[in-house]
Amino acid sequence: MLTQPLQSKFTIRDGHEVIIESGRLARQADGSVTVRQGNCIILATVVANKEAREGQSFFPLSVDYQEKFASAGRIPGSFFKREARLNDYEILTSRLIDRALRPLFPEDYLCDVQVLVSLVSSDPEVMPDALACLAASAALAVSDIPIQEIISEVRVARVDGEFIINPTRTELSKADINFIIAATDKNIMMVEGEAKECSEEDLVKVIELGHEAIKVQVKAQEVLRDLKGSTTKRDYVKPEHNEEVREKVSAFAKQKVYEVAKGALAKHDRTDKFKAIGEELMAHLKTEYSVVEGEELDSNIKKWAKIYYSDLQYYVVRDMMLNDKVRLDGRKLDEVRSLNMEVDILPSPHGAALFTRGETQSLTTVTLGTALDSTLLESAAVSDYSKFYLHYNFPPFSTGEVKMMRGVGRREVGHGNLAMRSLKQMMPGGDFPYTVRIVSDILESNGSSSMATVCAGSLALMDAGVAIPKHVSGVAMGLISKGDQFAVLTDILGDEDHLGDMDFKVTGTRDGICGVQMDIKVDGLSMDVMRKALSQAKEGRLHILDAMYATIGEARSDVKPHAPRMVKLFIDKEFIGAVIGPGGKVIQEIQRETGTTINLEEKNNMGEIAIFSTNKEGVEKAVSWIKGIVAVPQVGDVYEATVKSIMPFGAFVEFLPGKQGLVHISEVSWKRLETLEGIVREGDMMKVKLIGTDPKSGKFKLSRKILIPKPDGQGQPQQEENN
Repeated sequence: MLTQPLQSKFTIRDGHEVIIESGRLARQADGSVTVRQGNCIILATVVANKEAREGQSFFPLSVDYQEKFASAGRIPGSFFKREARLNDYEILTSRLIDRALRPLFPEDYLCDVQVLVSLVSSDPEVMPDALACLAASAALAVSDIPIQEIISEVRVARVDGEFIINPTRTELSKADINFIIAATDKNIMMVEGEAKECSEEDLVKVIELGHEAIKVQVKAQEVLRDLKGSTTKRDYVKPEHNEEVREKVSAFAKQKVYEVAKGALAKHDRTDKFKAIGEELMAHLKTEYSVVEGEELDSNIKKWAKIYYSDLQYYVVRDMMLNDKVRLDGRKLDEVRSLNMEVDILPSPHGAALFTRGETQSLTTVTLGTALDSTLLESAAVSDYSKFYLHYNFPPFSTGEVKMMRGVGRREVGHGNLAMRSLKQMMPGGDFPYTVRIVSDILESNGSSSMATVCAGSLALMDAGVAIPKHVSGVAMGLISKGDQFAVLTDILGDEDHLGDMDFKVTGTRDGICGVQMDIKVDGLSMDVMRKALSQAKEGRLHILDAMYATIGEARSDVKPHAPRMVKLFIDKEFIGAVIGPGGKVIQEIQRETGTTINLEEKNNMGEIAIFSTNKEGVEKAVSWIKGIVAVPQVGDVYEATVKSIMPFGAFVEFLPGKQGLVHISEVSWKRLETLEGIVREGDMMKVKLIGTDPKSGKFKLSRKILIPKPDGQGQPQQEENN
């Protein structure tokens, strides 16, 4: 028999009630809840192993968010008719949950934890991603899995100047600011989103409003946890430590590590030197523990030594930055690495840029395509096509490593999405005819590769002749904190990201912020530190923008000669069938004869025709052809016609593309003709005038003679008879 489910409720805004429930579904999981708003219901479960795997050295957390098609009354469109691998939206939502939850667990907790979040009922107006983290956190809260705090996420958008918590889809479509905030009741943990050039103070306000809403959600989870009686968390086996080994490691390696850290070495040189110190350390410990020649150091001592040596690097480098105000590569705290950028470096792509910042390099290309090249963005509730997308690739050689190439990972999807959303803010409006694909291939990486993608993407767009009004740049900020001390780092290295307390990526133009992705690894990030980071990020962003404008100051006035040409035509709805023709015969003929690709759609009771080709003449010919088809001939209009066939009674001519009429033998000349032989031939051009239509058949009647001067007297020779 099912026990009575437990519920906790709260209101987001304007009577939008959210219900968190536990005890009805998935009761064998360590923690299970449903979160409901309107018809949107999310099921979250969490299970953790009781013991860590032998030799486990990192926290194995896996988070998967999936939308069931049945939640929206749909059947999957795949061949197998079942949910397949996670799409990009599901991956991005999984990352939002993962990044928020990960800091909640104790540093020494190494047991496998699996969080599964499913959309089981969909509401077309409710965005499920803002509720997914709430559900995952609530599942952890009602479990005995050892988490240190409760967390939640909210979306904050600005619509018509008003800030809204968890807006509807309709409201969100009109927003100029859209951010998701994750926090505990005390501290901000994550920020991600986009804006149409918002100010730094606007972002601070968004974070503050989001945090106030999150406090309500955290309280609701605490109520449910107390109702469930899950206030006690399970014990777990903590890793053993050996203080004697720790002291020996510190005594031998601390100064050596400091000297390497302060040496302003390149990435691989620094790595090699740290590795050499580690090898010297192991040899030293053999001596310290009187290991006989040819014997190995005790496995536990070796294990502890590796852990403590890694910890030592962490603390020595952080202390150096805090105390000496010097970074691993010798830069000042607010200094951007050396910049180098080029455009038009590849002959065949429609746009290309190479952006290098220190030891991070992106080769980015832009490809222009038709509406047929748009990509499908599919979720359970809503599916739509996008004409702008960006793909980010991170091959292993970029870090000097050998790894299996197994397709695009979650990191690539996340980094690409941040860059895409940032550049999207500057893309031309709905009348822009092209589908645009940006591809960023990271050739070198030592931190901030996603920000390099933003910069390279902006340069490549202008190189391709895409009419973006402003450049967008990006910079990654870091934070080192210890007690009351803190240092904000501009343009962080990969090691500084690993060793630091914050990864804060900010993109934007000279006029405002376009995108943000921030992850906090420590508690207690104050708004003063946030403002300092934003101010320093703006300085870095503007510095990079100056270099970008010096490389290419504005978008090219036209696409490159080898790039496809795109022309849009709008026709009356009634002519759509005429352009297509029976079974597509006409439109296929136009494409075949002109070498173009033509896409025709009905929009707003009009026919929208996009003509696409790399050949300018072909585009012009197709445009003329279609205009001829849709033109309405008027009696009295004069045309240059082509003779198509000759009959005993006259000549059939094409006076507009796809439109033919008869020039009767009596209308060819003022002189009476018995035959057209020797007078007119197939393929001849003649000027004709539309004189009427056949009342029965509707066929066009044309005249040549009416445009020829009438002879003054009988028998007078005709003028230009055979022209």
